[in-house]
Amino acid sequence: MDSSKVVVHSLFSDFDISLFQTGKHYNLYEKMGAHPMIINGEEGCYFAVYAPNAEFLAVVGDFNQWNGDHHMLYSRWDGSGIWEGFLPCVLSGMVYKYLIVPRDNGRVRMKADPYGQQMETPPLSGSIVPTISTYKWQDREWLKSRAEVNPLHKPMSVYEMHFGSWKRKLNEEARSYTYLEMADELVPYLSDMGYTHVEFMPLTEFPYEPSWGYQVSGYYAATSRYGSPSDLMFLIDQLHKANIGVIMDWVPAHFPSDDFALATFDGSCVFEHPDKRKGYHPDWNTLIFNFGRPEIKCFLISNAFYWLERFHIDGLRVDAVSSIAYLNYSRGDGEWEPNKFGGPENLEAKEFLQEFNMAVYGKFPGIQTIAEESTSYPMVSRPIYQGGLGFGQKWMMGWMHDSIDFFKREFMYRKFHQNDITFSLMYAFSENFMLALSHDEVVHGKASMIGKMCGDEWQKFANLRTLYAFMFTHPGTKLLFMGNDMAPYTEWNFKWQLEWDLLEFESHRGINTLVKDLNGIYKSQKPLHHFNFNYEGFEWVDAGDRSNSILIFKRKSDIKGDYMLVIVNLNITPHQNYAIGLDEKSTYELLLNTDEKQYWGSNFEIITKPLTKKKEVNGKLHSLEVTIPPLCVMVYKNIVKPKSIIKNAAKSMPIKSPTKQTNQK
Repeated sequence: MDSSKVVVHSLFSDFDISLFQTGKHYNLYEKMGAHPMIINGEEGCYFAVYAPNAEFLAVVGDFNQWNGDHHMLYSRWDGSGIWEGFLPCVLSGMVYKYLIVPRDNGRVRMKADPYGQQMETPPLSGSIVPTISTYKWQDREWLKSRAEVNPLHKPMSVYEMHFGSWKRKLNEEARSYTYLEMADELVPYLSDMGYTHVEFMPLTEFPYEPSWGYQVSGYYAATSRYGSPSDLMFLIDQLHKANIGVIMDWVPAHFPSDDFALATFDGSCVFEHPDKRKGYHPDWNTLIFNFGRPEIKCFLISNAFYWLERFHIDGLRVDAVSSIAYLNYSRGDGEWEPNKFGGPENLEAKEFLQEFNMAVYGKFPGIQTIAEESTSYPMVSRPIYQGGLGFGQKWMMGWMHDSIDFFKREFMYRKFHQNDITFSLMYAFSENFMLALSHDEVVHGKASMIGKMCGDEWQKFANLRTLYAFMFTHPGTKLLFMGNDMAPYTEWNFKWQLEWDLLEFESHRGINTLVKDLNGIYKSQKPLHHFNFNYEGFEWVDAGDRSNSILIFKRKSDIKGDYMLVIVNLNITPHQNYAIGLDEKSTYELLLNTDEKQYWGSNFEIITKPLTKKKEVNGKLHSLEVTIPPLCVMVYKNIVKPKSIIKNAAKSMPIKSPTKQTNQK
């Protein structure tokens, strides 16, 4: 067979085309793009691409000296805008692009494949004919358990990371770890630290390093910087074997305007909205998808399916949802057009987000979608049938900003701002919130987490220990960016690795040990996670002691009498014989004290097993007297329960008491 001859062949049925044109085809990656196969005994590759404005379209590469005269694709007769054909002797591993001549005699374009499953390593930009995956997954038990348990009732502690700057091979031109090398290093670290999930900042192919992956040029291609798609599958498989879920940042909000990628793909606005007021992002100089176009909805939702199906991803954190949801996002007067009701909401984008969530939750039981939404857009994580967007969770940006602002304040002023730290509980159950201290908070001059804290060196670390413990006892799931659990003084630098040598110092090692122990009690103690999104799991005991900057609250499970008593001292003054009013008689056992020596605390002497007295305090019939160290969080477990409850209660995590602490019997 002539290697330059294009064979008329199609993977599309009439039903496929109908689904595509109505925006309901969610497995387009099985049809579009490059697919190695054998036709009539001849090995080659089938190509399919959507280019409705093309007059002429060919596949070019080294196999034809990048000459468009040899491998022309055929335009389908049905008006779908799809060009396709089988090219003999075009094999796996070959680099290719589409040569497109627009219908209006516009300039010729050389484009990477929008559905390409492999790409060259930037700055090269060609697509690569993929190798048919033969990877044998070994995570059946993980996927089965993921689907059988409602994840909203499970502990979720996420380690967010930028792949290229976690660790580097310093003896080899400081290159980043590969997917395979990361399996040997990352999995043991996450397991030892007790995280339940890892969240990778985008691993889809992207051309511009300083974008950290958020300007995607290859939505279906795992970035080749770190290895092959099979290598990434292996890493995910190893994480699942260690019972660690994998979340991937997904970026449907915008895409770069690089000429080789999606922008004006066939001379027309195929992927981006043609109206610049809806199709251009002024903040990032990027383009915005046309969410109302059925074929583009298929492209995006199919992309989500691709990662969830082929790579066994457990969740998608959707970037910049606010910029998707609002027509006036970062736009002044006259720069945006209201919707048909006169409001700023992007109704087409809302429909897309709802359809995306409905589709992925319907197909992949047990996964999570998480919205990075920074405004008060209503019902982001509420069901679609109630008018919500249908996300599983939403980042709690208000908690993050208020908490960081509070811990920046000098101690003498904190009593005037206690509402800043308690306000989050006014709306904590209006959404399914994730408490996130992410990469965005430790770059661009914002300072590292430890750099934000006020006071001298010891006070800075005590502040950070208090913030982290408050975060882990506050309702909601948790997220820490890599390095936050070591407290570096420098901001995150995507060009280098984390400062791992900090763990040689007692102060930084203390933060790391604390995060490990926080993960431990968060996972093992049902009251700290069962009602993460429900008011039944939280009760204020005392939020009004502003003069001492002390907060006291309970976290409760669905088992009667099973609760934690959390005491938070937000100031540097310790307190002896501090009386707490309670409704019930009980004895408590200390599970965590952030002031312990192992965390680089002062090891202030406290009572580890206090018991209540029949003495009225703050209108409550019983009282508990405790010693409260400076700048700390103490977590006590209620250990007096009826016998019928003891049988069902979750087992407590054993905690070693500090050497200077005493027991009161």
